[in-house]
Amino acid sequence: MKKKLSVTVEKEIISQLEKRIDGRIFRNMSHVIEYALGEWLEKKK
Repeated sequence: MKKKLSVTVEKEIISQLEKRIDGRIFRNMSHVIEYALGEWLEKKK
């Protein structure tokens, strides 16, 4: 089950992330953030 999370991010970071949302790899901003956090957590193991 997913839980809603609210964060504040610099405009430039949002702009860069929005460029990567193409509907093929990333569906939306939540998908980008979830993927990035998952990758980061894996590297921290």
